Amino acid sequence: MGLRLEPADEYPHPLGPEPNFNESVYLNTFDPRSGLGAWFRLGNRTNEGHAEMSVCLYLPDGRVGFMFARPEIDRHDAFDAGGLHWRVEEPFRLGRFSYRGPVLILEDPGVMADPRRAFTTSPREDCIVELEVRGAGRDSMFGGEPDEVHELPGEEFARGHYEQLVISTGAVTVGDRRFDIEGRGLRDHSWGPRSWQAPWYYRWLTANLGEDFGFMASRVAHRDGPGTRGGFVWEEGRLHVCDHTEIVTQYREADGCQARIEASLTSSRLGRTWRFRGEVVNLIPLRNRRRSPEGDELMTRIAEGMTRYTVVEGGPIGRSGLGLSEYLDQILDGRAVGRAE
Repeated sequence: MGLRLEPADEYPHPLGPEPNFNESVYLNTFDPRSGLGAWFRLGNRTNEGHAEMSVCLYLPDGRVGFMFARPEIDRHDAFDAGGLHWRVEEPFRLGRFSYRGPVLILEDPGVMADPRRAFTTSPREDCIVELEVRGAGRDSMFGGEPDEVHELPGEEFARGHYEQLVISTGAVTVGDRRFDIEGRGLRDHSWGPRSWQAPWYYRWLTANLGEDFGFMASRVAHRDGPGTRGGFVWEEGRLHVCDHTEIVTQYREADGCQARIEASLTSSRLGRTWRFRGEVVNLIPLRNRRRSPEGDELMTRIAEGMTRYTVVEGGPIGRSGLGLSEYLDQILDGRAVGRAE
């Protein structure tokens, strides 16, 4: 199965006919000097009449600044809604993320497990984000759009999808506090029909640990069938595609979210394996609810953890830095379905 990725793919794609067609852009970044971590996502769901806009700031004092909204949209020619904006200036090399709007200040990020309570009881502060986002060009890109359909009906999550390790520089202002940012992280871009209830569960780990090393590990499980395992390692200016990942997780007793992670990525072609250890240092649990065609309420939890990763084998052993662990689970009878793995 071949993959297509052209400069034109950096921009909005033709709007598909599917009611749940989604095209989204995403960025995470972590600045070791200030201790600030952040991620931003904007998904156009034009056929549904709205976008999904998320801003998440892991503040150095342990609090989280967060905002989610579904601003109305009726066009699909830009990524610009709810105060969040992404602009490509040079494909695969340069873009800009900006945000102007409020964020909730969460003393206990766990309160977001009950969004109504969080939005009605948490104070708000004005937020300004201006970030220049730089990548290493076409050879640093992972993914694209397959030339064959790769998702079964009901399991659609992204027809096309690519990722890239990046450096983000600029500033984030929250209330009267300004953070000058020189952060490392990852951006992605995806398009096609999407339902948050399509995966049975997934684990997505990202870390950018310097000019010469970073990784992404992905485990996607379907209710029926083996799902997928893979990712990439960026090492000394080369992208190594990996065809297998193993992820072992210790979970928090209080809420069942991830706490500690042991992960590996393997390239069968190279005969190499890289191993990492992760410690979650701050986490916000998010949720998505949707009605099934039969009228049942479907509940999905997405636990977003700022995570300190350390390389333990295969790369620069002992190198550590901040990244993200994103755990999506369908919730049945109050329990995350992926706990068994």
